[in-house]
Amino acid sequence: MQDILINWSPQETRVGIVENGAVQELHVERTLERGLVGNIYAGRVARVLPGMQSAFIDIGLERAAFLHVADVHVAGSSRADHGPGVAPPLPIERLVFEGQTLTVQVIKDPIGTKGARLSTQISIAGRLLVFLPQDDHIGISQKIGSHEMREQLRTRMNLLAGKPTDDTTSYNGGGFILRTNAEDASDEELADDIAYLRKTWGLIRERSFKTPPGGLLHQDLSLVQRVLRDLASDKTQSIRIDSRMQFEQLAAFGSEFTPTSVSKLVHYKGERPIFDLYNIDDEIARALGRRVDLKSGGYLIIDQTEALTTVDVNTGGYVGARNFDDTIFKTNLEATQAIARQLRLRNLGGIIIIDFIDMVREDHQNAVLAELRKQLARDRTKVTVSGFTQLGLVEMTRKRTRESLAHMLCEPCPVCSGKGQVKTARSVCYDILREILREARQFNPKEFRVIASATVVEMLLDEESQHLAALSDFIGKPISLQAEATGSPEAYDIVLM
Repeated sequence: MQDILINWSPQETRVGIVENGAVQELHVERTLERGLVGNIYAGRVARVLPGMQSAFIDIGLERAAFLHVADVHVAGSSRADHGPGVAPPLPIERLVFEGQTLTVQVIKDPIGTKGARLSTQISIAGRLLVFLPQDDHIGISQKIGSHEMREQLRTRMNLLAGKPTDDTTSYNGGGFILRTNAEDASDEELADDIAYLRKTWGLIRERSFKTPPGGLLHQDLSLVQRVLRDLASDKTQSIRIDSRMQFEQLAAFGSEFTPTSVSKLVHYKGERPIFDLYNIDDEIARALGRRVDLKSGGYLIIDQTEALTTVDVNTGGYVGARNFDDTIFKTNLEATQAIARQLRLRNLGGIIIIDFIDMVREDHQNAVLAELRKQLARDRTKVTVSGFTQLGLVEMTRKRTRESLAHMLCEPCPVCSGKGQVKTARSVCYDILREILREARQFNPKEFRVIASATVVEMLLDEESQHLAALSDFIGKPISLQAEATGSPEAYDIVLM
């Protein structure tokens, strides 16, 4: 079973999803850094790149957004024959031109140095349905029941959407995809969602005629509202929120759009902060570290880089099994649960390489892989596991839709610039000696003054004093030292006096 905790403040909303007494997911939305996925803008084509079959679009953000040809809607086609990753028959330079105004939707937030990713195929999510205003296709979630059940729902949806049963009558009422939670919905509920989504699209269309390029036409729901629309499910026992105002607003929103979830809403009035109920703040602190300890004594090392994320499994102090093979097997099995949880908690996406402890037996490898897939099945984000490589590594991908927890809450260390290490004091001393020699060949000052960290100055006066004196004799100039508090032990300055 699942509990959802909402910690609200004017500057930040934090949502923790707790399963079996442990936090599994954390969602953070800051008022000044609100995510853009789902937002619809009036965009202007800034640049077309035929070589990359893409275009840069100005939507009023700091960085231009990116539109790939596969995400350009072509009139007359539908998502059934033209979806993400399937290029339309025309090249990008035949579809858009510089200076053109387009209605575009953000499908991926800006991440790192990359701008937002866009699509001209608009979709608007409701409680039960996703509306596709440019299509006429009725789609059904593959997670819904049997083939017969999906066909029954498709027939009902065709009638509710007013779609003609023959091909001779024109229809422009838009397409719909039934979400998983629409399986047991009544005709009245579906009709209400259809009306709401069409009305929303009508307002967006009206604004598009009046809004200049770069303007926002439609904003997706706030994180608090998305809890009811996207995160709550049949497994959810309670949704506790610690703000009376937000509780009342959420109850009103839920009564209109998600009536089945309203009964689960609870206004938390406890004296302890709501996240303290499950030590979520401590879990967040641990999720920002490299090391994750396992109950058996083993541990994981998780490193996130620009290209991929690596997970290294180690036995540590675990020696509980009868023999070494069993120790390795049990550590790896335990690690699968921790890995699946950490990927969700840290929201790690992209390519992920897992280095399990080497297993000799193939049945052990298969069992670990099966357990990993089982644990990852709970993840609402799309995950693909490729299996073991020849080097014994497991390759997998997890869809990246928003910043990871570390990128959201942290920034590169100003001392090491994100490298995770700094030069030794001796290395900096030798950098200084080389720089003085270089300067002496170009300039003729009376004296060279070195300003560096106290550690470096101390080493130049002590262990490296002989080398400093030899250099002073060689260039024929005095070298003085000055210790100063610097931001980084690598930082130094050489002043020509």
